[in-house]
Amino acid sequence: MKKLLLVVLSFLLLVFSITQPVYATVTASGTANQIFEANCAGCHINGSNIVRRNKNLFKKALKRNSMDSIEAISDIVTNGKNNMPAYKDRLAPQQIHDVAAYVLQQAENNWRR
Repeated sequence: MKKLLLVVLSFLLLVFSITQPVYATVTASGTANQIFEANCAGCHINGSNIVRRNKNLFKKALKRNSMDSIEAISDIVTNGKNNMPAYKDRLAPQQIHDVAAYVLQQAENNWRR
């Protein structure tokens, strides 16, 4: 009985460890757009910035402002800075990570739809 339980638990662990990256990819390309539209697009429509033009989300500006990594974008979305509000109380850490990945992906595509 113990061996059967061990085999079942091992199988479940294997299944979940294999499927998790797929879930993250689906989240980043699927709901990240919706989260961005609901929380960020008011100021950053199509990657621009209606408050401070030089703080846009285009690749060149992200690089210039040292915001060209998921970690840097996640940090500013989480904690805010200057005119940028903090979203740590509104978005889950995974949502913040997904939005950061979405921003970088869109910057690579020059925010073309």
